Amino acid sequence: MEEHFDVLIVGGGINGAGIARDLAGRGWKVILAEASDFAAHTSSSSTKLIHGGLRYLEYFEFSLVRKALQEREVLLKSAPHIIWPLRFVMPHDEAMRPAWMVRLGLFLYDHLARREVLPGSKSIKLRSSKLGAPLKAKYHRGFVYSDGWVDDARLVLLNALDARAKGAELLTRSPVTAVQRDAEGWTAQINTPRGARQVRARALVNAAGPWAERFLRQVAKPAQGEALATKHLRLVKGSHIVVKRCFEHDHAYIFQNPDKRIIFAIPYEGEYTLIGTTDVELAPAALDGFAKAGIDESEIAYLCSQASRYFTKPVLPADVVWSYAGVRPLLDDAAGDPSAVTRDYLLETNTQAAPLLSVWGGKITTFRKLAEDAAHLIGTMLGEKRAAWTQAAFLPGGDLRDWIGAPVRPDQDFERLLVAVQQRYDYLTPKLARRLARAYGSRVDQVLGTAACLNDLGQEVAPGLYAIELRYLQREEWACSADDVLWRRSKLGLHYREAERAAVAAWFKQNSS
Repeated sequence: MEEHFDVLIVGGGINGAGIARDLAGRGWKVILAEASDFAAHTSSSSTKLIHGGLRYLEYFEFSLVRKALQEREVLLKSAPHIIWPLRFVMPHDEAMRPAWMVRLGLFLYDHLARREVLPGSKSIKLRSSKLGAPLKAKYHRGFVYSDGWVDDARLVLLNALDARAKGAELLTRSPVTAVQRDAEGWTAQINTPRGARQVRARALVNAAGPWAERFLRQVAKPAQGEALATKHLRLVKGSHIVVKRCFEHDHAYIFQNPDKRIIFAIPYEGEYTLIGTTDVELAPAALDGFAKAGIDESEIAYLCSQASRYFTKPVLPADVVWSYAGVRPLLDDAAGDPSAVTRDYLLETNTQAAPLLSVWGGKITTFRKLAEDAAHLIGTMLGEKRAAWTQAAFLPGGDLRDWIGAPVRPDQDFERLLVAVQQRYDYLTPKLARRLARAYGSRVDQVLGTAACLNDLGQEVAPGLYAIELRYLQREEWACSADDVLWRRSKLGLHYREAERAAVAAWFKQNSS
């Protein structure tokens, strides 16, 4: 039986989920199909920053930087539980860039967009500051500026949750195996875990990320006499390493490298430091099916050597406790250096027959604006323009007013939420209360329900992970496996031993529907 929708979205990364949320909130009937899990690839493999992209100023990407800077505070206010301010320290190295150039760049960064939450930049003397303590003695001067941190995989989940709440249907583990265009719409075959489905949609959104070009060339079938794919992607792998904590304070570092690239060293998961990223160009053939990208030994060596140029204590490959890699789908703009390829997005419309919108490029910071622009274009193509709504809207769990009253500023509001959670669920350890508040925000009561004591949470499947939370993740957040929970809905996998990760996998095996 054929099912009818207004829009079919292919891809469950941040762009696909964001577009589904925006379209559903405008009243269109939406279905999204993701071949793997939400955020299974690029959207869980970022440097996890909500930032304007300070280095993009060198490439004169002023429009992109301004757009991203405007979005920082919109996102901070929309989800203060998973997004929060972060201060960055840039040690000055005269061999890289002169001080006046850094100051000019930071001045522009401070003033290209209005700031209400984030403080501006300043100069510091590293040798008399705790911020300079982990650094080699030759670094005397530095600069401090603001950006934001985000739990990237949970950001995708929150968009998916909001899309579903507004009427969208979202499918995971459901590749679109064929889609045929005609003058009136698209007919798609979707392989779901419960069997094949055929759907009919008036418009198609190609948000397949690194697979966007391949989808148009190999899966989507055009109406007679037309070509669907007109753009080319450059696939650039970005890899990260995680090591034991390199410093004690709560600031991050941005390091300038001799190759004119930068890397970040960021406080991560309490006990660790996250270091990244690389820029390694890949051939399209490197995307083997939907396999996850992996880091190379040369990338590990690069990140360790560049971090060791700055830190007093060298970072060695043997120190790496975890790594991850993602493939960025960047629009081919003929730049020779992968680092110089634009991170801006292009939304390409095709109205030769039924409406088609393809998403090329983009970055996690600008996903909401991308989705808003995409929804405008879809409305134009369908002849049904509808009003934008997401700029002042909360993401699920982000509206804390029922817990803390009127908001003050996002970082302070979260700490007030944490106090309220600890008061309501006074049996939680401080560590568990903070983790749950961070993950679920004002929805934490939907996870814990009426549980009045620790025993009400059910089996402790792994340290700090109880059956009540796993059942919630199964029921509400599309979790089907241990990896879904341990590496995307949380980062508990980083903290657990192999036997503990295996216990979570065993729970899913015993409790799968």
